Amino acid sequence: MVMSVEQPKAGSEKKTNQLTLIQAVTDGLRTMLQEDESVILLGEDIGKNGGVFRATDGLQEQFGEDRVIDTPLSEAGIIGTSIGMAVNGFKPVVEMQFFGFIYPAYEQIMTHVSRIRMRTMGHFTVPMVIRAPYGAGIRAPEVHSDSVEALFTHMPGIKVVCPSSAYDAKGLMIAAIEDPDPVLFLEPLRIYRANREEVPERKYTVEIGKGKKLKDGEDVTIIVWGAMVQVAMKAAEQAEKRGITCDVIDLRTLYPIDKDIIAESVQKTGRAVIVHEAHETGGVGNDIVSIINDTSFLYLKSPIERVTGFDVPVPLFALEDHYLPTPQRVYQAIEKVVHF
Repeated sequence: MVMSVEQPKAGSEKKTNQLTLIQAVTDGLRTMLQEDESVILLGEDIGKNGGVFRATDGLQEQFGEDRVIDTPLSEAGIIGTSIGMAVNGFKPVVEMQFFGFIYPAYEQIMTHVSRIRMRTMGHFTVPMVIRAPYGAGIRAPEVHSDSVEALFTHMPGIKVVCPSSAYDAKGLMIAAIEDPDPVLFLEPLRIYRANREEVPERKYTVEIGKGKKLKDGEDVTIIVWGAMVQVAMKAAEQAEKRGITCDVIDLRTLYPIDKDIIAESVQKTGRAVIVHEAHETGGVGNDIVSIINDTSFLYLKSPIERVTGFDVPVPLFALEDHYLPTPQRVYQAIEKVVHF
């Protein structure tokens, strides 16, 4: 059974549009640029060219070069500049062209973005959003397909979100921009234009730190986020044909993680499969295993399974599909925990 979560009540929406995930990101940015003059976009090629994936297409023309700013090619410089803007009343939204390009800015994020609230005893905050297209599956070159979200979930002071649908993308974007603290906003490349769904034209938010249940089942809990949501759903459908029903949990926020939705589901099913495309060692899946052990260990009927990328750099085109988790790999993990 597919569950309807956070959908507006009948008759409450004046108008919706069929949008892809990336169009919903654009819609969220446009909504906040219109509403709040302190919102400013910065990034390489985001103005005239509309960004490498066209997420900011048309926004410079609509809001001007002072609000949508093309920057030099310097990730550390972009983040450093945005920190100064954020502590002086602006709400910068920064685009990293690819998640893997964030490494030169890591020092600025670790030592300044995430710490200023603590360093100033709450006198200053950093209300900025760092957008980062991430993940494999689009045949990009080296360093363009990395999934290193765990580097940032281990960094207290910054929230990490990752929508898997257009509705959530717009709602989380608006919530992230309105948040008084920094947010890393991960955008799964593989599903940027994979499908469309109804997205309200109005302003709305999706709460940061809350997961949602996409599918209701009794036998196994699948915990997932980003582009792997579609992979997990296909595996769950395959399992259902064989009489195995799955709870599918889309975390949506990786830090802070919604521990309650994980515990409630695992305590019901007694089994868990965690799916992510990042490397297995040091991945967010390890933290989820710890959460399950802390909250639900005595409910488990079998060991927890993880289906992940491998502990190698994301390979180039010919081997990329072999690196990524597939519905078949997830289904095999489901079978393993059910028949333990």
